[in-house]
Amino acid sequence: MRIPEEPDNPPRLDVTSLIDITFSILAFFILSTLFLAQNLGVTVNLPQADTASIQKMVRIVLSIDSTGKMFLNRQGIASADLETKLTGIIQQNRGQEVAVLLQADEKLTHGQVVAVMDRLRKIKGLKLAIATTPKN
Repeated sequence: MRIPEEPDNPPRLDVTSLIDITFSILAFFILSTLFLAQNLGVTVNLPQADTASIQKMVRIVLSIDSTGKMFLNRQGIASADLETKLTGIIQQNRGQEVAVLLQADEKLTHGQVVAVMDRLRKIKGLKLAIATTPKN
């Protein structure tokens, strides 16, 4: 009795599952790097300055958009509640330097920015920094 020969099928490597795994890993790394960058401010167009530098402090970000709306760490805040909220944050962080990073849109008037800076300077235990972008 003769056994029929099996047809010669060349060996194949199915890479479909490998591609799926590769894209899953790539998606994981892309999403995880998005969470590494912590931006607490609202997107505003910052003015440029030759003397701009990065200051390393524990900071609270106060953003003022081009319409004059205020945001404290990306959460809207009424102008009347600003001092009360910041005083509470300072008391919660006793023993640490607390700085407010003021991000004011360049379209705001000088008077509007100075008025907010004056209110911030009256709060004891609070340091003030102004956000700018370096000129190209």
